[in-house]
Amino acid sequence: MQKIIAIAGKGGVGKTTIGAMLIRYLVEEMKVPPILAVDADPNSNLNELLGVEVHSTIGEARELMKKDVPPGMTKDVWFEYKVHQSIVEGKGFDLLVMGRPEGPGCYCAANSLAKQSIDMLKKNYRYIVVDNEAGMEHMSRLVTQDVDYLFVVSDPTPRGLVTAGRIKGLIDELKLNIRNVYSIANRVKDGEENEIGIIAEKKGIHIDGLIRDDHALVKNDLVNGDIFMLERESLALNDAYRIFEKTILPSS
Repeated sequence: MQKIIAIAGKGGVGKTTIGAMLIRYLVEEMKVPPILAVDADPNSNLNELLGVEVHSTIGEARELMKKDVPPGMTKDVWFEYKVHQSIVEGKGFDLLVMGRPEGPGCYCAANSLAKQSIDMLKKNYRYIVVDNEAGMEHMSRLVTQDVDYLFVVSDPTPRGLVTAGRIKGLIDELKLNIRNVYSIANRVKDGEENEIGIIAEKKGIHIDGLIRDDHALVKNDLVNGDIFMLERESLALNDAYRIFEKTILPSS
């Protein structure tokens, strides 16, 4: 049975990097390919961290569907064809990118198509990893639901921790079907561990794992390296792996 894992949190906290580390963990440590990675953030860059190029997106398919459905095909059949055409194959994983709709306005329709795409494809994969857009919009629109594991990422600041707490509160408020929710504090500097624990406790937030600030990530980024090029001794990578080992159960 497939398992869906989602990443959420406010902007700039490192959600995409943690999502890429998770995909590497599933590929190299759990050895469970094929994995479907879904970049559901309109500001898409998961492909760069995974080292693959994207040539088409769901957002582009949506725009084409409004004006260019071939004769003899229904919109549903044509959209399914475009979704499969948009999948990028990597080593041990496939990637599907939501992308941006053209022009201003709400991303609701594109997000709805992202969920439709996941539902369409998930039977072909043991794990689906969804890198969500920043904030809580996707959850209030019920895009992130029917999830086995949700990692809520925060930076080591009071504001970041409060946002993480709000996301967890919204799950209960909307009665979303999310089976396991874990909070991660990211980019934690040496000596900050106790302080973060105290702040989180005051805010009524339980932190399930810390990922240390790591110069190796910066160094890897400076040479345009993908997550698979990051040295295995990386502090952040090892911290992330320990969190995944404790929380993600093998798919049956």
